[in-house]
Amino acid sequence: MDYIREIAEKLIKANFAVVLTGAGISTGSGIPDFRGPQGIWRVYDPNLFHISYFYENPLDTWKLFKDNMYEKIKDAKPNRAHYSLARLEELNIIKAVITQNIDNLHQKAGSKKVIELHGNMKFAICTQCNRKFDIETAFKEVKENKVPLCPYCGGLLKPDVIFFGEPLPQKELREAFELASESDLFLVLGSSLAVSPANQLPIIAKSNGADLIIINMGETEIDNYADIKVEGRVEDIFPKICKKIEEMIASLSNC
Repeated sequence: MDYIREIAEKLIKANFAVVLTGAGISTGSGIPDFRGPQGIWRVYDPNLFHISYFYENPLDTWKLFKDNMYEKIKDAKPNRAHYSLARLEELNIIKAVITQNIDNLHQKAGSKKVIELHGNMKFAICTQCNRKFDIETAFKEVKENKVPLCPYCGGLLKPDVIFFGEPLPQKELREAFELASESDLFLVLGSSLAVSPANQLPIIAKSNGADLIIINMGETEIDNYADIKVEGRVEDIFPKICKKIEEMIASLSNC
């Protein structure tokens, strides 16, 4: 597979490689994606995840997250792709991971520089004072058929994830755009790039001269911009790239 070596060489030569990950990197950990054959939007009405529905039906939404979404995430373990990204960060090959995922698997695998565009399912956040709490604290109230409220200000708690109709967190979004602009190689792993503004990040990187590499099962919205597009499962392909990089680095150090 020539593309394995080609991508490995590009990553080694890059001075500032940045990665964007989507749901496709976590399907190998048993977490369903959104638009695939077993995707979440084929099981649930997306309107149930709109912020207006949450405010109108907070307890129903909390029960949906607790009994369905959270149960699929809480015991999930990182797969080889997550560990490979953490290893390449350790080797200073990758500078940062920007993720659309809420499953915390990058952190579990050991990645340090992770920009979460859509929040993290580990936490609940107060809609008034913005304090964060372990989500299990909120679930204790849900189990008693109570709407979780902030113990400090009495505000409504919500899962610390971005609902439809909500803006992305400005600090994280600004940092993601800065990283994309600075990158000289931008790697997309497991995203269909169908959601804005995240799908603008690789275009910004490319417009600033970065190489763009996409590894995804299925087409993306911007395949025609890619310098290299690889079709397949991220958890199968990316560990091979990581292994090749380690071999190449070892070979160089022995010269």
